[in-house]
Amino acid sequence: MVESAESGRRLNDGCAAQVLAATDSRSEADTALHRFRQGDLSAFEMLFRRHQRTVYGWVLRIVRNPAAAEEVTVEAFWRIYRAHARLDPARGFEGWARRIATHAAIDHLRTQRPEAELPAEVPAPQRGDPAISAEIRRKTALAFSRLPPTLRTAAVLAVVEERPHKEIAETLGITVAAAKLRVFRALRILRKALAEQGITP
Repeated sequence: MVESAESGRRLNDGCAAQVLAATDSRSEADTALHRFRQGDLSAFEMLFRRHQRTVYGWVLRIVRNPAAAEEVTVEAFWRIYRAHARLDPARGFEGWARRIATHAAIDHLRTQRPEAELPAEVPAPQRGDPAISAEIRRKTALAFSRLPPTLRTAAVLAVVEERPHKEIAETLGITVAAAKLRVFRALRILRKALAEQGITP
């Protein structure tokens, strides 16, 4: 019985330590956000180290090219630093940074040649003949790459990433209705472009 009580006390002490550590971590993050909002460079560097991989992963989903994603991530963090005074620490850093990174990615897509193909992750119907599947995939990638950048981003998030409209809206900084409209318009253009090439989506 004494051993059981001692085990319970150790467990409670361990839980309390975890709660305190989590609280300290949250307060440290909150402090960093407030310092960053004031333009503190060391706070920015800390946020960069903490969120760089997440932002890179998000940008990569949009631009579909690792080298371009690295460049866009650097550009995104430069924009994040310049916009430090607009951060609302109460709303957190990640969603705000993701919106800025998304706009940087869209700007990058606008500078690309429309013939640039997306990699193999772009969905395409699978057929029995591998040569037919490869051709369908190539034409689908080309149709995606020819979409206007804002529609392409919405289509990639909706079709490739299978993100809900609410998340697409938050990422693009638009309303849910506007996100639905962009996805609808993108899919309509894609269907038309594929139909013109003899592919029925």
